[in-house]
Amino acid sequence: MLKQFLSRLPRKAVKGDSGDRPESPRTSTPRSSSRTGPSGLSGGGTGTPRSNGNGGSSNNHNSNSNNISGQAQQRPSGPKRMSSAVFPASVVAGIEPLVPFKDVPGSEKMNLFVSKVSLCCVTFDFTDPTKNSIEKDVKRQTLLELVEFVSSASMKFSEPAILATCRMCAINLFRVFPPNYRSNSGGGENEDDEPTFDPAWPHLQIVYELLLKFVTSSCLDAKVAKKYIDHAFILRLLELFDSEDPRERDCLKTILHRIYGKFMVHRPFIRKSINNIFYKFLFETERHYGIAELLEIFGSIISGFALPLKEEHRIFLWRVLIPLHKPKNLGSYFQQLSYCVTQFIEKEPKLASVVIKGLLKYWPITSSQKEVMFLGELEEILEAVNMVEFQKVMVPLFCRIASCINSFHFQVSERALFFWNNDHIVNLIAHNRQVILPIILPALEKNANNHWNQAVLNLTLNVRKMFVEMDDQLFLSIHAQYMEEEAKQSSEAKKRKEAWERLENAASLQPVTGNTAVLVTPLATSIAC
Repeated sequence: MLKQFLSRLPRKAVKGDSGDRPESPRTSTPRSSSRTGPSGLSGGGTGTPRSNGNGGSSNNHNSNSNNISGQAQQRPSGPKRMSSAVFPASVVAGIEPLVPFKDVPGSEKMNLFVSKVSLCCVTFDFTDPTKNSIEKDVKRQTLLELVEFVSSASMKFSEPAILATCRMCAINLFRVFPPNYRSNSGGGENEDDEPTFDPAWPHLQIVYELLLKFVTSSCLDAKVAKKYIDHAFILRLLELFDSEDPRERDCLKTILHRIYGKFMVHRPFIRKSINNIFYKFLFETERHYGIAELLEIFGSIISGFALPLKEEHRIFLWRVLIPLHKPKNLGSYFQQLSYCVTQFIEKEPKLASVVIKGLLKYWPITSSQKEVMFLGELEEILEAVNMVEFQKVMVPLFCRIASCINSFHFQVSERALFFWNNDHIVNLIAHNRQVILPIILPALEKNANNHWNQAVLNLTLNVRKMFVEMDDQLFLSIHAQYMEEEAKQSSEAKKRKEAWERLENAASLQPVTGNTAVLVTPLATSIAC
């Protein structure tokens, strides 16, 4: 009896591994419901083989389906979170070329489209170019056929076709980047570093092109497609923005922008999800390769904001865009960030004072390169600011500019003096010269007397001359006050020096025995005070 019992164990194990039992709920689901939640998605996936017209047997279909789903699960970059419910494993009729679209009647083209899309769900290892080269070429040619078909489509995409396309894109694109995919310096910190390129890009590029053509096609019904291009799909797309390959990020930027434009119901979710990426970057990691692309998307979104701006958008400016000036790798996304900020000010000019206060709050202390960036952005903001907003911030603003004028880094000092080459800024300064000149003049005089760089010295003298031409009486008055203050400070410095000399002389006359401390006499203390 023991031998008989043991002889049965392998048969049960083989039966459990055959994959027949997991297939039964997928084939029975679509008959009960084809449009309700995840079960409806499963129905669309299993409805594909019945209409592909390939004539294959059901046993072959099941075995191929198990192989594809197994490949997707074994790949470390395959979709894991929620993908099994949204994009179930489909049935594919082998990786062999199918008939061209031109050889089938119009009524069968959509079924053939679904079959070709399902064929492209097979994934390969592209790290070894010699492996499965024939199958890879078949898949590539099929993808090119699909791109051409979608570009010239003249009939509405059916729901099974939409499901199959979204599922194929998910299997090919959605993946987790391994830890060694990143450089140790952090995402986008060193612009001179060469980016890492994905070896699978020749196929990924075609899949991205297909997804873009599909999303922008006039034959795609957004009301139907929103069930499959849903929140989970968008989140996985956003995760791909952390790719180190700039080509992939550029494709993702275009696709996400088109999704934002076509699916209005998803717009709040997309904005919120991008905000969460920014928050994680700011307050947790400061490592992300796609910040520039995400900001570029937001630049287009901001330009479409309706007036008056919602509180949500103002919070985004204050809590996201302004703090994004703080990270040390600001240079990798500064241009896009500056564009977003100026877009806000063009929409609502009274936000200029808020932005300037934020820049002064996060002003760099130890990075001259970032100071030059900040000064450039300040000039762009001041070009759009009105007199009322300018007067709110002119005192702290020009205190900072005066400090930059006196910088020993010639690029910082030079960039600050360039403000007087802008006619609009000069006009603002001229109308408020009684307040600004007393702040700036000491910095100009120090530069004129002490700065080492000849270009900075020449710019300083030019700015000084402009103030004289604005109001010579005011300049002479402020200059006289400055000279008087300088003489007073020089006299006080001389007195301090003499007091210290007397202290040193008094200390030198005191006897020193062993480790006994020298006590300063009350007279010397009073002199020092």
